[in-house]
Amino acid sequence: MTEDGSVFHHIGITLYETLVSFLLVTLTSILIAILLWCFHGLSEILDPYMVVLNSLPKSALAPLLIVWLGANTTTIVVAGMSVAIFGSILNLYTSFSTIDQEIRLIYTLHGKRRHALTKVVLPGSIPAIISNMKVNIGLCLVGVIIGEFLAARSGLGYLIIYSSQVFKLDWLLMSICILCIIAVLLYAIIGLIEKLYLKKTG
Repeated sequence: MTEDGSVFHHIGITLYETLVSFLLVTLTSILIAILLWCFHGLSEILDPYMVVLNSLPKSALAPLLIVWLGANTTTIVVAGMSVAIFGSILNLYTSFSTIDQEIRLIYTLHGKRRHALTKVVLPGSIPAIISNMKVNIGLCLVGVIIGEFLAARSGLGYLIIYSSQVFKLDWLLMSICILCIIAVLLYAIIGLIEKLYLKKTG
């Protein structure tokens, strides 16, 4: 598989889907957390739904996503997002709310809510955002593999399912080992970003 390049094709597909879902989760969760922070009434309405969706086994959503979106890359990316996004929104909103309780002075000095957001809440939440990213990168990889189990014709998840069906144990173990290496490398990259941020601010 190394000689014909097929293993690198499968790795590239899984990496691409994982990184796309991770970036979308990060951006979407930040935007929705900001929206919930800006509109407190909306957060009270959506909070119980977020908790329920976060607790829902995401593997149960994958067949539904296939029906809605078809067996394609979009379905796999959305499956990757579904594992991480609800918990990420809840964590970021909690972080924003915690900082919000400590910035009454900015309102006393006639600052607006946008000033509180851009000058205090977002900068103060960067450690929480990076911590969320460290968790989300692994969750997105898990979600992508779940999606590939059901809706892919390439990728490491597909390779795991295919090799188990044709009893190629060496391919199966190879795919699992590669996934472990990918998970460690992706986590290490986010950890490096965290160290650079801490070094810059420290």
